[in-house]
Amino acid sequence: MPADTWWKNGIVYQIYPRSFQDSNGDGIGDLDGIRARLDYLVALGIDAVWISPIYPSPMADFGYDIADFCGIDPRFGTLDGFDALVSDAHSRGLKVILDFVPNHTSDQHPWFVQSRSARNDPRRDWYLWRDPAPDGGPPNNWISNFGGPAWRFDPTTGQYYAHSFLKEQPDLNWRNPEVRAAMYEVLRFWLRRGVDGFRVDVLSQIIKDAQFRDNPANPDFVEGQDPFHRWLMLYNTDLPEVQEIVLEMRRVVDAFSDASASRVLIGELYLPLPRLVAYYGQSANGILEGVQLPFNFQLIGAEWQAAHIGQLVRDYEAALPAGAQPNWVLGNHDRSRIASRVGPEMARLAAMLLLTLRGTPTLYYGDEIGMTDVLIPADEVQDPFEKNKPGMGLGRDPERTPMPWSAAPHAGFTTGTPWLRLADDWRTRNVEAQSRDAGSMLALYQRLIALRRAQPALHQGDHEALQAGDDVLAYARNSGGQRLVVLLNFGTTSAPISPALIPRKPTVLASTDPARADVVDGPMVLAPYEGVVISM
Repeated sequence: MPADTWWKNGIVYQIYPRSFQDSNGDGIGDLDGIRARLDYLVALGIDAVWISPIYPSPMADFGYDIADFCGIDPRFGTLDGFDALVSDAHSRGLKVILDFVPNHTSDQHPWFVQSRSARNDPRRDWYLWRDPAPDGGPPNNWISNFGGPAWRFDPTTGQYYAHSFLKEQPDLNWRNPEVRAAMYEVLRFWLRRGVDGFRVDVLSQIIKDAQFRDNPANPDFVEGQDPFHRWLMLYNTDLPEVQEIVLEMRRVVDAFSDASASRVLIGELYLPLPRLVAYYGQSANGILEGVQLPFNFQLIGAEWQAAHIGQLVRDYEAALPAGAQPNWVLGNHDRSRIASRVGPEMARLAAMLLLTLRGTPTLYYGDEIGMTDVLIPADEVQDPFEKNKPGMGLGRDPERTPMPWSAAPHAGFTTGTPWLRLADDWRTRNVEAQSRDAGSMLALYQRLIALRRAQPALHQGDHEALQAGDDVLAYARNSGGQRLVVLLNFGTTSAPISPALIPRKPTVLASTDPARADVVDGPMVLAPYEGVVISM
Protein backbone atom coordinates (compact mmCIF):
# COMPACT_ATOMS: atom_id res chain seq x y z
CA MET A 1 0.00 0.00 0.00
CA PRO A 2 1.14 3.62 -0.45
CA ALA A 3 3.02 4.96 2.56
CA ASP A 4 0.33 7.54 3.29
CA THR A 5 -2.60 5.09 3.30
CA TRP A 6 -2.80 4.88 7.09
CA TRP A 7 -3.52 8.57 7.65
CA LYS A 8 -5.57 9.04 4.49
CA ASN A 9 -7.84 6.00 4.81
CA GLY A 10 -7.69 5.62 8.57
CA ILE A 11 -9.31 7.20 11.64
CA VAL A 12 -7.53 9.22 14.33
CA TYR A 13 -8.68 8.96 17.97
CA GLN A 14 -7.73 11.73 20.40
CA ILE A 15 -6.94 10.77 23.98
CA TYR A 16 -6.79 13.39 26.71
CA PRO A 17 -4.43 11.33 28.90
CA ARG A 18 -5.48 12.72 32.28
CA SER A 19 -8.97 11.40 31.67
CA PHE A 20 -8.67 8.14 29.75
CA GLN A 21 -7.53 5.49 32.26
CA ASP A 22 -5.69 5.67 35.57
CA SER A 23 -3.45 2.69 36.38
CA ASN A 24 -2.06 3.64 39.81
CA GLY A 25 -4.98 5.07 41.78
CA ASP A 26 -3.88 8.71 41.89
CA GLY A 27 -7.00 9.83 40.00
CA ILE A 28 -5.06 10.94 36.91
CA GLY A 29 -4.95 8.95 33.69
CA ASP A 30 -1.54 7.75 32.53
CA LEU A 31 0.41 5.89 29.85
CA ASP A 32 -0.02 2.48 31.47
CA GLY A 33 -3.73 3.18 31.52
CA ILE A 34 -3.71 3.84 27.79
CA ARG A 35 -1.74 0.61 27.26
CA ALA A 36 -4.37 -1.31 29.19
CA ARG A 37 -7.09 0.01 26.86
CA LEU A 38 -5.38 -0.59 23.50
CA ASP A 39 -7.51 -3.66 22.81
CA TYR A 40 -10.62 -1.51 23.25
CA LEU A 41 -9.30 0.88 20.60
CA VAL A 42 -8.58 -2.01 18.25
CA ALA A 43 -12.11 -3.33 18.77
CA LEU A 44 -13.51 0.13 18.10
CA GLY A 45 -11.67 0.07 14.78
CA ILE A 46 -9.56 3.23 14.87
CA ASP A 47 -6.13 3.40 13.22
CA ALA A 48 -4.11 6.03 15.12
CA VAL A 49 -4.02 7.38 18.66
CA TRP A 50 -3.28 11.07 19.19
CA ILE A 51 -2.18 11.71 22.78
CA SER A 52 -2.42 15.22 24.23
CA PRO A 53 0.73 16.48 26.06
CA ILE A 54 2.47 14.06 28.43
CA TYR A 55 5.72 16.01 28.91
CA PRO A 56 7.16 17.23 32.25
CA SER A 57 5.14 20.27 33.24
CA PRO A 58 4.17 22.40 36.25
CA MET A 59 0.62 21.89 34.88
CA ALA A 60 -0.35 25.56 34.88
CA ASP A 61 -2.20 24.71 31.66
CA PHE A 62 -2.37 20.94 32.19
CA GLY A 63 0.63 19.99 30.11
CA TYR A 64 0.68 22.75 27.51
CA ASP A 65 3.27 24.54 29.66
CA ILE A 66 6.22 22.26 28.97
CA ALA A 67 9.37 22.22 31.10
CA ASP A 68 11.13 19.49 29.10
CA PHE A 69 10.19 18.63 25.51
CA CYS A 70 12.09 15.33 25.63
CA GLY A 71 10.73 13.67 28.74
CA ILE A 72 7.57 12.21 30.30
CA ASP A 73 5.89 13.81 33.29
CA PRO A 74 5.99 11.39 36.28
CA ARG A 75 2.22 11.77 36.61
CA PHE A 76 1.91 9.96 33.29
CA GLY A 77 4.80 7.51 33.52
CA THR A 78 8.34 7.19 32.20
CA LEU A 79 10.17 7.13 28.89
CA ASP A 80 10.43 3.36 29.19
CA GLY A 81 6.70 3.22 29.71
CA PHE A 82 6.19 5.40 26.66
CA ASP A 83 8.40 3.11 24.57
CA ALA A 84 6.36 0.14 25.77
CA LEU A 85 3.14 1.92 24.79
CA VAL A 86 4.45 2.64 21.28
CA SER A 87 5.62 -0.97 20.92
CA ASP A 88 2.29 -2.39 22.11
CA ALA A 89 0.34 -0.02 19.87
CA HIS A 90 2.41 -0.86 16.81
CA SER A 91 2.07 -4.59 17.48
CA ARG A 92 -1.70 -4.09 17.25
CA GLY A 93 -1.50 -2.08 14.04
CA LEU A 94 -2.10 1.26 15.77
CA LYS A 95 -0.10 4.41 15.02
CA VAL A 96 0.91 6.89 17.75
CA ILE A 97 0.69 10.68 17.28
CA LEU A 98 2.01 13.14 19.87
CA ASP A 99 1.20 16.76 20.56
CA PHE A 100 4.01 19.12 19.54
CA VAL A 101 3.75 22.52 21.27
CA PRO A 102 6.14 24.87 19.42
CA ASN A 103 4.75 28.30 20.35
CA HIS A 104 5.86 28.45 23.97
CA THR A 105 7.48 26.70 26.91
CA SER A 106 6.85 26.72 30.62
CA ASP A 107 8.44 29.60 32.51
CA GLN A 108 10.23 26.82 34.41
CA HIS A 109 11.87 25.42 31.28
CA PRO A 110 15.69 25.75 31.58
CA TRP A 111 15.75 27.77 28.37
CA PHE A 112 13.51 30.46 29.87
CA VAL A 113 15.19 30.39 33.28
CA GLN A 114 18.43 31.17 31.47
CA SER A 115 16.80 33.70 29.11
CA ARG A 116 15.35 35.81 31.93
CA SER A 117 18.55 35.79 33.99
CA ALA A 118 20.21 38.69 32.13
CA ARG A 119 19.78 40.82 29.01
CA ASN A 120 23.11 39.58 27.66
CA ASP A 121 22.47 35.90 28.27
CA PRO A 122 23.08 33.72 25.15
CA ARG A 123 19.47 32.50 25.29
CA ARG A 124 17.94 35.94 25.77
CA ASP A 125 16.84 36.05 22.14
CA TRP A 126 15.21 32.62 22.37
CA TYR A 127 12.11 34.42 23.70
CA LEU A 128 10.34 37.68 22.84
CA TRP A 129 11.63 40.47 25.09
CA ARG A 130 10.74 44.15 24.66
CA ASP A 131 11.23 47.39 26.53
CA PRO A 132 8.16 48.95 28.18
CA ALA A 133 6.06 51.47 26.28
CA PRO A 134 6.78 55.15 27.02
CA ASP A 135 4.17 55.06 29.79
CA GLY A 136 5.83 52.02 31.34
CA GLY A 137 3.09 49.66 30.20
CA PRO A 138 3.15 46.69 27.80
CA PRO A 139 5.01 47.18 24.49
CA ASN A 140 1.81 46.90 22.40
CA ASN A 141 -1.89 45.99 22.59
CA TRP A 142 -1.62 42.26 21.97
CA ILE A 143 -4.06 40.25 24.10
CA SER A 144 -3.46 36.87 25.71
CA ASN A 145 -5.85 34.07 24.74
CA PHE A 146 -6.40 33.53 28.46
CA GLY A 147 -7.15 37.15 29.29
CA GLY A 148 -5.26 40.39 29.83
CA PRO A 149 -2.20 41.71 28.00
CA ALA A 150 0.02 39.21 26.17
CA TRP A 151 3.01 40.72 28.04
CA ARG A 152 4.47 40.20 31.49
CA PHE A 153 6.93 42.61 33.09
CA ASP A 154 10.05 40.94 34.48
CA PRO A 155 11.67 43.15 37.16
CA THR A 156 14.98 41.27 37.03
CA THR A 157 15.89 42.74 33.65
CA GLY A 158 13.33 45.54 33.33
CA GLN A 159 11.68 44.21 30.16
CA TYR A 160 8.43 42.51 29.16
CA TYR A 161 8.22 39.02 27.69
CA ALA A 162 5.41 37.91 25.36
CA HIS A 163 2.98 35.15 26.29
CA SER A 164 0.09 34.30 23.97
CA PHE A 165 -1.50 32.22 26.72
CA LEU A 166 -0.73 32.18 30.46
CA LYS A 167 2.10 34.24 31.91
CA GLU A 168 3.62 30.87 32.79
CA GLN A 169 3.84 30.12 29.05
CA PRO A 170 6.42 32.49 27.50
CA ASP A 171 6.49 32.55 23.69
CA LEU A 172 9.55 31.29 21.86
CA ASN A 173 11.21 33.45 19.22
CA TRP A 174 10.90 31.42 16.03
CA ARG A 175 12.85 34.06 14.10
CA ASN A 176 15.93 32.80 15.94
CA PRO A 177 17.58 29.94 13.97
CA GLU A 178 18.88 28.39 17.19
CA VAL A 179 15.28 28.02 18.45
CA ARG A 180 14.25 26.37 15.20
CA ALA A 181 17.17 23.95 15.35
CA ALA A 182 16.42 23.03 18.96
CA MET A 183 12.72 22.45 18.29
CA TYR A 184 13.39 20.38 15.18
CA GLU A 185 15.67 18.22 17.29
CA VAL A 186 12.70 17.69 19.62
CA LEU A 187 10.76 16.27 16.68
CA ARG A 188 13.68 13.98 15.83
CA PHE A 189 13.91 12.77 19.44
CA TRP A 190 10.37 11.42 19.34
CA LEU A 191 10.55 10.19 15.75
CA ARG A 192 13.56 8.09 16.71
CA ARG A 193 11.38 6.52 19.43
CA GLY A 194 8.88 5.41 16.78
CA VAL A 195 6.30 8.18 16.89
CA ASP A 196 4.22 8.25 13.70
CA GLY A 197 3.40 11.95 13.60
CA PHE A 198 2.51 15.11 15.47
CA ARG A 199 -0.47 17.34 16.03
CA VAL A 200 1.08 20.82 16.06
CA ASP A 201 -0.45 23.13 18.65
CA VAL A 202 -1.50 26.69 17.63
CA LEU A 203 0.61 26.43 14.50
CA SER A 204 -0.49 29.75 13.00
CA GLN A 205 0.73 31.78 16.01
CA ILE A 206 4.38 30.77 16.23
CA ILE A 207 5.73 33.77 14.28
CA LYS A 208 5.00 37.35 15.43
CA ASP A 209 5.45 40.67 13.69
CA ALA A 210 9.12 41.67 13.63
CA GLN A 211 8.15 45.30 14.42
CA PHE A 212 5.70 44.33 17.21
CA ARG A 213 3.02 46.65 15.83
CA ASP A 214 -0.34 47.19 17.56
CA ASN A 215 -3.21 45.07 16.26
CA PRO A 216 -6.06 47.04 14.65
CA ALA A 217 -9.46 47.34 16.33
CA ASN A 218 -12.11 44.78 15.44
CA PRO A 219 -15.03 46.73 13.91
CA ASP A 220 -17.41 43.88 14.76
CA PHE A 221 -16.55 43.75 18.44
CA VAL A 222 -19.51 44.13 20.80
CA GLU A 223 -19.17 45.02 24.46
CA GLY A 224 -19.81 41.95 26.58
CA GLN A 225 -17.91 39.65 24.24
CA ASP A 226 -14.65 38.04 25.29
CA PRO A 227 -12.19 40.99 25.33
CA PHE A 228 -9.78 38.83 23.34
CA HIS A 229 -11.83 39.69 20.25
CA ARG A 230 -11.50 43.46 20.72
CA TRP A 231 -8.51 43.47 18.34
CA LEU A 232 -7.88 41.70 15.03
CA MET A 233 -4.85 39.43 15.34
CA LEU A 234 -3.14 40.90 12.29
CA TYR A 235 0.37 41.01 13.69
CA ASN A 236 0.57 37.94 15.93
CA THR A 237 -1.05 35.14 13.95
CA ASP A 238 -0.96 33.64 10.45
CA LEU A 239 1.96 35.71 9.22
CA PRO A 240 3.47 34.70 5.85
CA GLU A 241 6.69 33.56 7.54
CA VAL A 242 4.82 30.70 9.22
CA GLN A 243 4.76 28.87 5.89
CA GLU A 244 8.56 28.68 5.83
CA ILE A 245 8.51 27.01 9.25
CA VAL A 246 5.82 24.57 8.13
CA LEU A 247 8.00 23.58 5.19
CA GLU A 248 10.98 23.04 7.51
CA MET A 249 8.93 20.92 9.94
CA ARG A 250 7.66 18.83 7.06
CA ARG A 251 11.21 18.16 5.84
CA VAL A 252 12.23 17.00 9.32
CA VAL A 253 9.29 14.62 9.52
CA ASP A 254 9.65 13.38 5.94
CA ALA A 255 13.24 12.35 6.67
CA PHE A 256 11.79 9.62 8.93
CA SER A 257 9.22 8.39 6.40
CA ASP A 258 9.90 5.27 4.38
CA ALA A 259 8.21 3.12 1.77
CA SER A 260 6.09 1.35 4.38
CA ALA A 261 4.69 4.39 6.22
CA SER A 262 4.96 8.14 6.06
CA ARG A 263 5.00 10.35 9.14
CA VAL A 264 2.20 12.88 9.40
CA LEU A 265 1.79 16.50 10.56
CA ILE A 266 -1.62 17.68 11.75
CA GLY A 267 -1.99 21.42 12.28
CA GLU A 268 -4.24 23.10 14.85
CA LEU A 269 -5.52 26.06 12.82
CA TYR A 270 -8.62 28.04 13.74
CA LEU A 271 -8.61 30.07 10.53
CA PRO A 272 -11.04 31.09 7.77
CA LEU A 273 -11.23 28.54 4.97
CA PRO A 274 -9.03 30.38 2.43
CA ARG A 275 -6.25 30.70 5.00
CA LEU A 276 -6.72 27.20 6.39
CA VAL A 277 -6.09 25.47 3.06
CA ALA A 278 -2.91 27.54 2.53
CA TYR A 279 -1.27 25.33 5.18
CA TYR A 280 -1.31 22.37 2.79
CA GLY A 281 1.61 24.22 1.25
CA GLN A 282 2.87 24.49 -2.28
CA SER A 283 3.01 21.54 -4.65
CA ALA A 284 6.42 20.14 -5.64
CA ASN A 285 6.41 17.31 -8.19
CA GLY A 286 2.74 16.76 -7.47
CA ILE A 287 3.20 16.53 -3.67
CA LEU A 288 1.97 19.23 -1.29
CA GLU A 289 4.81 20.19 1.05
CA GLY A 290 2.92 21.70 3.99
CA VAL A 291 0.92 20.13 6.79
CA GLN A 292 -0.76 16.98 5.48
CA LEU A 293 -3.86 17.58 7.63
CA PRO A 294 -4.62 21.21 8.55
CA PHE A 295 -7.41 20.57 11.06
CA ASN A 296 -10.83 21.43 9.64
CA PHE A 297 -12.94 22.56 12.62
CA GLN A 298 -15.95 23.82 10.66
CA LEU A 299 -18.35 21.22 12.08
CA ILE A 300 -17.56 22.35 15.63
CA GLY A 301 -19.04 25.81 15.12
CA ALA A 302 -21.56 24.96 12.40
CA GLU A 303 -25.28 25.63 12.51
CA TRP A 304 -26.62 22.08 12.68
CA GLN A 305 -28.91 22.34 9.68
CA ALA A 306 -28.80 20.37 6.42
CA ALA A 307 -28.49 23.26 3.97
CA HIS A 308 -25.81 25.00 6.03
CA ILE A 309 -23.66 21.89 6.44
CA GLY A 310 -24.18 20.94 2.81
CA GLN A 311 -22.85 24.33 1.71
CA LEU A 312 -19.99 24.08 4.18
CA VAL A 313 -18.95 20.72 2.70
CA ARG A 314 -19.18 22.00 -0.88
CA ASP A 315 -17.15 25.13 -0.08
CA TYR A 316 -14.47 23.08 1.64
CA GLU A 317 -14.24 20.58 -1.19
CA ALA A 318 -13.96 23.43 -3.72
CA ALA A 319 -11.22 25.20 -1.73
CA LEU A 320 -8.92 22.18 -1.35
CA PRO A 321 -5.74 22.30 -3.43
CA ALA A 322 -5.19 19.50 -5.93
CA GLY A 323 -4.02 16.41 -4.07
CA ALA A 324 -5.03 17.68 -0.62
CA GLN A 325 -6.51 15.23 1.86
CA PRO A 326 -9.68 16.55 3.56
CA ASN A 327 -10.30 15.99 7.26
CA TRP A 328 -13.21 16.46 9.66
CA VAL A 329 -13.56 16.90 13.42
CA LEU A 330 -16.65 16.99 15.67
CA GLY A 331 -14.96 17.95 18.92
CA ASN A 332 -11.77 18.08 20.98
CA HIS A 333 -10.37 18.95 24.39
CA ASP A 334 -11.05 22.68 23.87
CA ARG A 335 -14.66 22.58 22.63
CA SER A 336 -18.03 21.48 24.00
CA ARG A 337 -18.87 17.86 23.21
CA ILE A 338 -21.00 17.16 20.15
CA ALA A 339 -23.73 15.41 22.18
CA SER A 340 -24.11 18.55 24.32
CA ARG A 341 -24.11 20.88 21.32
CA VAL A 342 -26.72 19.06 19.24
CA GLY A 343 -28.44 16.58 21.57
CA PRO A 344 -28.25 12.77 21.77
CA GLU A 345 -30.36 11.98 18.69
CA MET A 346 -28.55 14.41 16.43
CA ALA A 347 -25.22 13.17 17.81
CA ARG A 348 -25.96 9.82 16.17
CA LEU A 349 -26.51 11.62 12.89
CA ALA A 350 -23.26 13.52 13.42
CA ALA A 351 -21.40 10.23 13.85
CA MET A 352 -22.63 9.05 10.46
CA LEU A 353 -21.74 12.39 8.88
CA LEU A 354 -18.20 12.31 10.30
CA LEU A 355 -17.52 8.74 9.21
CA THR A 356 -18.97 8.98 5.69
CA LEU A 357 -17.64 12.34 4.47
CA ARG A 358 -14.56 12.27 2.25
CA GLY A 359 -11.38 12.64 4.27
CA THR A 360 -9.70 11.65 7.51
CA PRO A 361 -11.98 11.77 10.58
CA THR A 362 -10.74 12.47 14.10
CA LEU A 363 -12.76 11.18 17.05
CA TYR A 364 -12.56 12.64 20.54
CA TYR A 365 -12.45 10.06 23.33
CA GLY A 366 -15.88 9.32 24.77
CA ASP A 367 -17.87 10.71 21.86
CA GLU A 368 -18.33 7.10 20.76
CA ILE A 369 -20.47 6.49 23.85
CA GLY A 370 -22.25 9.84 23.67
CA MET A 371 -20.45 11.54 26.55
CA THR A 372 -21.76 15.02 27.30
CA ASP A 373 -20.29 18.08 28.99
CA VAL A 374 -20.23 17.84 32.77
CA LEU A 375 -21.18 20.83 34.88
CA ILE A 376 -18.23 21.58 37.15
CA PRO A 377 -19.05 23.54 40.34
CA ALA A 378 -17.07 26.73 40.83
CA ASP A 379 -15.08 25.29 43.72
CA GLU A 380 -13.97 22.32 41.57
CA VAL A 381 -12.89 24.25 38.46
CA GLN A 382 -9.42 23.26 37.29
CA ASP A 383 -9.08 25.05 33.94
CA PRO A 384 -7.09 28.34 34.06
CA PHE A 385 -9.15 29.61 31.11
CA GLU A 386 -12.25 29.61 33.32
CA LYS A 387 -10.40 30.91 36.36
CA ASN A 388 -9.02 33.89 34.41
CA LYS A 389 -12.35 34.69 32.75
CA PRO A 390 -15.00 33.57 35.26
CA GLY A 391 -18.62 33.58 34.25
CA MET A 392 -17.98 33.65 30.48
CA GLY A 393 -18.49 29.93 29.97
CA LEU A 394 -15.05 29.46 28.46
CA GLY A 395 -13.87 26.70 30.79
CA ARG A 396 -12.77 23.44 29.18
CA ASP A 397 -13.21 21.14 32.17
CA PRO A 398 -16.72 20.02 31.07
CA GLU A 399 -15.38 18.23 27.97
CA ARG A 400 -12.32 16.79 29.72
CA THR A 401 -13.97 14.59 32.34
CA PRO A 402 -12.92 10.95 32.93
CA MET A 403 -13.94 8.18 30.56
CA PRO A 404 -16.64 5.95 32.12
CA TRP A 405 -15.67 2.34 31.47
CA SER A 406 -18.12 0.46 33.67
CA ALA A 407 -20.51 0.67 36.59
CA ALA A 408 -17.67 -0.19 38.98
CA PRO A 409 -16.64 2.45 41.54
CA HIS A 410 -15.43 5.65 39.85
CA ALA A 411 -16.63 4.20 36.53
CA GLY A 412 -13.61 1.90 36.29
CA PHE A 413 -11.45 4.92 35.52
CA THR A 414 -9.52 4.90 38.81
CA THR A 415 -9.39 3.26 42.21
CA GLY A 416 -8.77 6.69 43.71
CA THR A 417 -10.55 10.03 43.44
CA PRO A 418 -10.92 11.25 39.83
CA TRP A 419 -9.17 14.55 39.11
CA LEU A 420 -12.47 15.85 37.68
CA ARG A 421 -15.93 14.68 38.61
CA LEU A 422 -17.71 12.08 36.50
CA ALA A 423 -20.92 12.66 34.58
CA ASP A 424 -24.07 11.96 36.60
CA ASP A 425 -25.06 9.15 34.21
CA TRP A 426 -21.80 7.18 34.36
CA ARG A 427 -23.49 4.11 35.88
CA THR A 428 -25.58 3.65 32.73
CA ARG A 429 -23.59 5.50 30.06
CA ASN A 430 -20.34 3.57 30.02
CA VAL A 431 -18.39 1.32 27.69
CA GLU A 432 -19.32 -1.93 29.38
CA ALA A 433 -23.08 -1.22 29.33
CA GLN A 434 -23.06 -0.03 25.73
CA SER A 435 -21.02 -3.05 24.62
CA ARG A 436 -24.02 -5.20 25.55
CA ASP A 437 -26.55 -3.01 23.73
CA ALA A 438 -26.85 -3.44 19.95
CA GLY A 439 -28.69 -0.13 19.72
CA SER A 440 -26.15 1.92 21.67
CA MET A 441 -24.03 4.80 20.44
CA LEU A 442 -20.93 2.62 20.81
CA ALA A 443 -22.48 -0.08 18.64
CA LEU A 444 -23.34 2.55 16.02
CA TYR A 445 -19.77 3.85 15.95
CA GLN A 446 -18.40 0.31 15.66
CA ARG A 447 -20.74 -0.48 12.73
CA LEU A 448 -19.93 2.75 10.93
CA ILE A 449 -16.18 2.36 11.41
CA ALA A 450 -16.30 -1.25 10.20
CA LEU A 451 -18.37 -0.18 7.19
CA ARG A 452 -15.97 2.65 6.40
CA ARG A 453 -13.03 0.27 6.55
CA ALA A 454 -14.76 -2.36 4.38
CA GLN A 455 -16.12 -0.06 1.67
CA PRO A 456 -13.54 1.63 -0.63
CA ALA A 457 -16.15 4.23 -1.59
CA LEU A 458 -16.19 5.46 2.03
CA HIS A 459 -12.48 5.48 2.84
CA GLN A 460 -11.10 6.58 -0.51
CA GLY A 461 -13.97 7.49 -2.85
CA ASP A 462 -14.86 10.90 -4.20
CA HIS A 463 -17.70 13.10 -2.95
CA GLU A 464 -20.79 14.00 -4.99
CA ALA A 465 -23.39 16.38 -3.59
CA LEU A 466 -27.04 15.35 -4.17
CA GLN A 467 -30.43 17.02 -3.66
CA ALA A 468 -33.00 15.37 -1.40
CA GLY A 469 -35.14 18.11 0.18
CA ASP A 470 -34.69 20.99 2.59
CA ASP A 471 -34.00 18.94 5.71
CA VAL A 472 -32.03 16.09 4.15
CA LEU A 473 -28.32 16.26 3.46
CA ALA A 474 -27.54 13.83 0.65
CA TYR A 475 -24.31 12.86 -1.05
CA ALA A 476 -22.78 9.94 -2.90
CA ARG A 477 -19.39 8.35 -2.37
CA ASN A 478 -17.95 6.73 -5.48
CA SER A 479 -14.92 4.51 -6.01
CA GLY A 480 -14.40 2.59 -9.22
CA GLY A 481 -17.71 0.92 -9.94
CA GLN A 482 -18.97 1.25 -6.37
CA ARG A 483 -21.52 3.91 -5.43
CA LEU A 484 -22.93 4.51 -1.97
CA VAL A 485 -25.51 7.15 -1.09
CA VAL A 486 -25.68 8.81 2.33
CA LEU A 487 -28.97 10.40 3.44
CA LEU A 488 -29.10 12.42 6.67
CA ASN A 489 -32.39 13.80 7.92
CA PHE A 490 -31.72 16.88 10.06
CA GLY A 491 -35.45 17.55 10.43
CA THR A 492 -37.78 16.93 13.34
CA THR A 493 -40.32 15.23 11.06
CA SER A 494 -40.20 12.24 8.73
CA ALA A 495 -38.65 12.85 5.30
CA PRO A 496 -39.82 10.93 2.19
CA ILE A 497 -37.00 10.23 -0.29
CA SER A 498 -37.67 10.57 -4.00
CA PRO A 499 -37.53 7.23 -5.90
CA ALA A 500 -35.42 9.03 -8.50
CA LEU A 501 -32.59 9.29 -5.95
CA ILE A 502 -32.41 5.66 -4.88
CA PRO A 503 -33.24 2.31 -6.54
CA ARG A 504 -36.27 0.16 -5.84
CA LYS A 505 -35.80 -1.98 -2.72
CA PRO A 506 -32.49 -0.37 -1.75
CA THR A 507 -30.03 -2.17 0.50
CA VAL A 508 -29.35 -0.27 3.72
CA LEU A 509 -25.78 -0.85 4.87
CA ALA A 510 -26.12 1.25 8.01
CA SER A 511 -28.73 3.35 9.81
CA THR A 512 -28.73 5.47 12.93
CA ASP A 513 -32.07 3.78 13.73
CA PRO A 514 -31.45 0.26 15.13
CA ALA A 515 -34.94 -0.79 13.98
CA ARG A 516 -34.28 -0.02 10.30
CA ALA A 517 -34.53 -3.10 8.06
CA ASP A 518 -31.67 -4.01 5.73
CA VAL A 519 -33.91 -3.80 2.66
CA VAL A 520 -36.58 -1.15 2.11
CA ASP A 521 -39.67 -2.59 0.46
CA GLY A 522 -41.69 0.38 -0.74
CA PRO A 523 -41.14 4.16 -0.60
CA MET A 524 -38.23 5.17 1.59
CA VAL A 525 -39.02 7.51 4.47
CA LEU A 526 -36.38 8.66 6.94
CA ALA A 527 -37.39 9.04 10.56
CA PRO A 528 -36.56 12.34 12.32
CA TYR A 529 -32.80 12.61 12.82
CA GLU A 530 -32.22 9.35 10.94
CA GLY A 531 -29.26 8.76 8.68
CA VAL A 532 -28.71 5.85 6.31
CA VAL A 533 -26.00 4.55 4.02
CA ILE A 534 -27.41 2.86 0.93
CA SER A 535 -25.67 0.60 -1.56
CA MET A 536 -26.44 1.45 -5.16
